[in-house]
Amino acid sequence: MQYQSTRDQSIVVSASEAIVRGLAPGGGLFVPQEFPAADLEAWRALPYDQLAAQILRLYLTDFDPDFLARACAETYGAPFGGKAGQVARVAEGLFALELWHGPTCAFKDYALQLMPKLLVQAKKNLGRTEKTRILVATSGDTGKAALAGYAGLDGIEIEVFYPNAGTSEIQRLQMATQTGDNVAVYAVEGNFDDAQSGVKRVFADEAAARELAGRGICLSSANSINWGRLAPQIVYYFYAYFRLVEAGAAAWGEPVDFCVPTGNFGDILAGDYARRMGLPVGRLVCASNKNNVLADFIRTGVYDKRREFYKTTSPSMDILISSNLERLLYHLTDSDGKVAAWMRELSETGCYTVDAGCLAALQRGFGCAWADDEAAARKIRELWQQAHYLCDPHTAVAFCAAGAQRTAAPMVVLSTASPFKFPRDVLAALAGTAPAGDFEAMAALTQATGCAAPESLRCLQQMPVRFTQVLPPEKIRAAALR
Repeated sequence: MQYQSTRDQSIVVSASEAIVRGLAPGGGLFVPQEFPAADLEAWRALPYDQLAAQILRLYLTDFDPDFLARACAETYGAPFGGKAGQVARVAEGLFALELWHGPTCAFKDYALQLMPKLLVQAKKNLGRTEKTRILVATSGDTGKAALAGYAGLDGIEIEVFYPNAGTSEIQRLQMATQTGDNVAVYAVEGNFDDAQSGVKRVFADEAAARELAGRGICLSSANSINWGRLAPQIVYYFYAYFRLVEAGAAAWGEPVDFCVPTGNFGDILAGDYARRMGLPVGRLVCASNKNNVLADFIRTGVYDKRREFYKTTSPSMDILISSNLERLLYHLTDSDGKVAAWMRELSETGCYTVDAGCLAALQRGFGCAWADDEAAARKIRELWQQAHYLCDPHTAVAFCAAGAQRTAAPMVVLSTASPFKFPRDVLAALAGTAPAGDFEAMAALTQATGCAAPESLRCLQQMPVRFTQVLPPEKIRAAALR
C-alpha cells in the first residue's frame, strides 16, 4: 500500500514514510492510493485487538504482521480494561459507542496508545536513527493521549501546544502534570486554530527543518494529520457494527448510521474509510457545536472560517480549521489541483467554495447538525432522566445532532470522552449549579449519579504541575527549535 499527497499526486511514499513524516511536502496530507476490501465474514467474531491487527495489516503493508498483532494486543488489552469498543444501548435503535475507557479517558487513546509503537517500528523499517521530535497542537484530549503514549520512549521527544484557558481544568492538568524527561507542554495565547496554525508553520519551515537536521532531529506529528493517527480509528466502526448485529440490533448487511462529534474531522473521516472498505455504513452525521463551520460547509459547500470563535462546554470541538476535511475533498474529487487551490484560498482569504459535483457527493454520504451549550446541557439532563445514561458535553452535542438526523437505520453516537473530564458542566446540566472547582464537582457528580470517576482523573489533584509557560503563537517556532 502506497500513500500520496492530497496536494501533489506525484509524491508517493510507503506507510512507514507517511507515519514518520506526518505532513507531506507542500503542506498536503498523505492518503492511501486505494482502499482495501473488508472481509466482513472473517472479521465479525474477532476480539478487538485481533480485528485491529487484521485491518491495519491491509494498510501498513510494509510492517511485519506479527509485529502488528503484538502491538494491537498490548494496546487494546489491559489498558482498556476489557472495554475496547464497548457499545451501550441508550434507547430503541439508539446506541453509544463508548470510546473513553482507555488510559486518558478519551477516544484519542485508540490511536495514540498504538501510534508510538508504529512510529518506532516505522523508523526501524526505514533504517532511520535520528531523534524524532513530535509537535502536537491540541484542543484538549489529543495532548494528554499523545503525552501518555510517547513519554519515556527512546529517540522520541514530544512538545504539546494547547489554547490557554481553552480546555477544561481536568484536561489542562492531565497535560501540565505529565511525567517524563522527553515531554514539554505549552499553553498558547489564543484558540486552537492559533496553536494548530503555528505548528503547521513549523512543519512548512524549511530553515527550521535544516537547523534541526543539523542537530540530528526530524519533526513528526501526532495530530490526526498523521496517517498513523487516523488508521487505527477505522477499526471501531467495524467493531461497533459487528456488536450491533451480534445483539440483534442490526441486520447483517443492512446499513447503520453513525453520528460523530467533530472538530478536526479525523474521527468521522475514519468512518468514511470504513464505508469505502465495504462496511455497511449509512449516513455519517457530522455533529458541531456553536463553532459550526463544518455543518455550514456540508449544507452549503462554502467553507468560511471568517466568523466569531466561541469557547464552549465542548472545547475539543472549538475549531474553525478542520484539517482532515482536506483528505475527504481529495477522495471526493480525485484532484490534487482542486484541493491545493482550495487550501490556498483558505490560507489567503479564509474561505473557499467547492464545485457542485463535490458538494453533491459530500451530501450523499454525510449529514450535519449543530447544537449550542444550552441544547447540549438539556440533552445531558434528558439522557440521565430518561435513560439513566451519563455523557459529556461533546457526546451530548452528538446526541442532539443524531436526534435531528435519525433515519430508520440504527444510529450509533460516538461517545468521545468521559463525563468526568468535564464534571462542572455535566453536574450543572443535571442540577443547575456546580462547585467552582473541577475536583469538588467530580465528587458531587459521583454522589449525584452513583457513577464512579476514573482513578486516572481523580488522582490529578495530588500530582505536581510541571508545565506553566504561556506562549504567544509567534513563539511556537522557537519552542519547537529549543
